[in-house]
Amino acid sequence: MTRYFPIKSPIEMKAGYSDMVAFRWQRGAIEAEFAIPGDAQNNLRVSFKSTEIIRILDEMPLSTEEGPRNEGLVPHNFAYRVEDAPFWNSQSPAFRQVMPKLEHYQFVTGRMCLDVLANSPPLLMIVPANAEQS
Repeated sequence: MTRYFPIKSPIEMKAGYSDMVAFRWQRGAIEAEFAIPGDAQNNLRVSFKSTEIIRILDEMPLSTEEGPRNEGLVPHNFAYRVEDAPFWNSQSPAFRQVMPKLEHYQFVTGRMCLDVLANSPPLLMIVPANAEQS
């Protein structure tokens, strides 16, 4: 069974009405920006200092990938730490053994999903919609 643990966001937003509007990846560090529904001036930025594996996919394949039993999903929630998901379970046993402290994070909008395997939790912050990377 896949278990979801909601991550507190600096803003309440209906994730189903959002979408990823920018993605930057440099030497393992990533930043992804998501539109905040009803706020054209600001985006929600998710950043990781270091990642091992990322996956970006349309929301539709995610719907068919997840099993019938999921625990902890919250309506309209955007960010989760995830345990025992098919994406994590598809990684090789050797990889999981070598990287035992990795955690799986997932960010879902109405149109897409960003999965991240990282050693530390993400930083979520509100930034101006036209902000450059930090």
